[in-house]
Formats: sequence, structure tokens, C-alpha cells
Amino acid sequence: MKSKRTFWWFVVVAIGFAAGLIYAFQPRPVLIEMAVAVRGPLRVTVDEDGRTRIKERYVVSAPMGGQLRRVELHAGDAVLAGRTVVAVLEPSEPELLDPRMRAQLEARVRAAEAQVQLAGARGERARAANELAQADLKRADDLAAKRAMSRQELDHARETASAAAEDLRATAYAQQIAAYELEQARAALLRTGPGARAGIAAWDFPLLAPVDGRVLRVLQEDAAVVSAGARLVEVGDPADLEVEIDVLSTDAVRIARGSRVAFEQWGGSGELEGRVRVVEPAGFLKISALGVEEQRVNILVDFTSPAEQRRTLGDAYRVEARIVVWEAADVLKVPVGALFRDRGEWAVYVLRDNRARLTRVTVGHGDGRESEVMGGLAAGSRVVVHPSDRVSDGVAVRVRDVSRRP
Repeated sequence: MKSKRTFWWFVVVAIGFAAGLIYAFQPRPVLIEMAVAVRGPLRVTVDEDGRTRIKERYVVSAPMGGQLRRVELHAGDAVLAGRTVVAVLEPSEPELLDPRMRAQLEARVRAAEAQVQLAGARGERARAANELAQADLKRADDLAAKRAMSRQELDHARETASAAAEDLRATAYAQQIAAYELEQARAALLRTGPGARAGIAAWDFPLLAPVDGRVLRVLQEDAAVVSAGARLVEVGDPADLEVEIDVLSTDAVRIARGSRVAFEQWGGSGELEGRVRVVEPAGFLKISALGVEEQRVNILVDFTSPAEQRRTLGDAYRVEARIVVWEAADVLKVPVGALFRDRGEWAVYVLRDNRARLTRVTVGHGDGRESEVMGGLAAGSRVVVHPSDRVSDGVAVRVRDVSRRP
């Protein structure tokens, strides 16, 4: 009886030892991180730093050589076109009586008259183009209301109309500047006439502000003898801003005129919006911070957000820009970390019955964090994120409990 009990105890111990060996050498599920394929918006952007600048700035320069009085204006002072005296010039007598100087001033008057005519012709052309663009936009709105035009065509018509209006505004500014240049040239020529020396006051040559705005910089503040063409004061409208962004040439080919731009980290609250106005056709060489030569291209962007939202934003301020090159409101997407290459094709591991199943997929656009899946996967599928070399087709897996991470 005793030997029989000993035998059964030996059997129980042997079975327990065998079970322990089986458990010890049995493959354990691989711990993985999991994500769900979901439908939602996706936006592909080119992210770069940009710098604000005033669209239209003007440097008041001396039309002739002479004695400059001390400039009393300071940066930030408001000026009115044709009313605010920016600087006062007292031409010296020998220069005024010099025939060569008078010939130069006469040539400047003729050149200014030609610029006025050219600006007028460009203004008429811009006005005609704006009227046509506005008419096309009205027809596009009517067709879109009847669902006879696609959303893309309507957006294109709106962008064309906006660009035409901006061109018209720029030509109007150019006409104003050309008229100012002509007025200054004629005034300088009058100072050289035989009857100009009626008195000391007649020698004073006030330089008036060419546009409404503010003084940006005083380039020559102290009284001094200046030569013709010397830069004195820079003026412009700080509220009339644009953004200059230089991007890699390989990114520039993907950016189209009218592309939407989001500005972040500009110092204020919220996000500012803009539209690409110009993709410059010529690039330039730039050395990066790491010493790498890069071909860059300048992108000019107009703000579409109201000026009240960016009231504190000034000239030459830094902003972070996201230029949208592609976006969709409803696509199937997965984290980029779930994708990998298998035999030259994109694939993911899908969780089915606690096992990883190799699934090939067709990939579309991506923003660096998420990628569009165009085929091979259904919404709601659970995929393995950042699969290790221990994960293979059919291997048992267990989702890591991220709540227990230290």
C-alpha cells in the first residue's frame, strides 16, 4: 500500500515537472502597441519658418544734392500722403546753377512722365482683368448654386478674382508712387530756374510722404550734406503685411498659387490663415545650419485672416507656416508607424484572434504622422504600431497596457 502511494506521488511530481517544462518553453505572446484604422480628415503640408514684410514700402530719397535739415520724425510716426513733411532739403547754390545738374533734373522729369503713363496703362489692364474675373466669379457662383459646377472650379474662380483684385490694388499704388515721383522731379526742376531765388524760404525743398502709413526707419536723421538719390526715410503701412517663406525647391513644385496656409507660433493667440500669392520662378542657393547646400524658392503669402486678429504683428516678424499641398475631409488612415515594406509592397499587421496577420495595403498621401490607406484595409481594423522583429505573420500577440507605463 505504501509503495503504491509513493508511485502516485512520483506520477504527480512528474506530471507537474512536465507541465512546468511545457509552460516554460511555450512561446509567449509578443507585447505590441495597437492603433485603429479610422476615417477622418488628412492634410499634407510643407512646414517652414517665414518672415513678415510690408507689401508696399517706399524709401524717400533726395531728388537733388544739398543740405538736409535734421529729420524730426521717428520710427512709428504716422504720415499722410502729400501732407506730412518727411524731410526738408536746402539745395546748395553751386549745384542749382550747374547746367549739367539742370539737364539731369529735366531727364528725371521726362522719365517720371513716362512712368506715369506706363503705370496708367498697367492700371487699365488690371482694371479690365479684374472686371472680367469678377464677372466670371458671379457666373461661377450662379452655376454652383445650381450644382452645375464643381467645388474645385468654384474655388479656382474665387482665387482668380482675388488675385485680380490684388493686382488692381498694386497697380493703383504704383500709379500713386509714379505721380509722386513726377511731382518731386518737377519741384526739383523749378528750384533751378532763373526766378527761383526769390528769398531764403524759396530754397526750402520739402519732401512729402508718398503714401499713407507710418515711418518704418529713419535712414538719415542728422543734418548733413547729401547727394542726389541719398536714402532718407522709409515709410509704409504696417497693417498691409505679407509673408515670405523660403522652401526647398523639391517642395516648391508641389505648391500651387492659391494654396491655403496656416500660421502657428506667431506670438498671438489662435491660428492665422493665408493664401499663396506667388511661387517665384527662380530659386537660390542657401547654406543650412548644418552646412548643407540647398536650393530654395521664395513663396509669398497674403493674409486672409482679419487685420484685427494680427494687430500686434509687425514687419520682419517670424512665423511658423504650414503650406497645404493636399487635403481631404474623409479618408481611411493609419499611423505611419504601422506601415512597413514587405517584398517591395506596403503592408501592416492586423490583429485577428489575438494573432498578427500580415496584410498588404495600398498607401496614398501622408503627413509624416498618419498615412492614407486606399485599399486592403477596412475602417475599424486594429493594426500593430512599430512592430518589432519578433512580430511575424500568425504570431500570438498581446496589446501592451500603456496605462502601466512609468
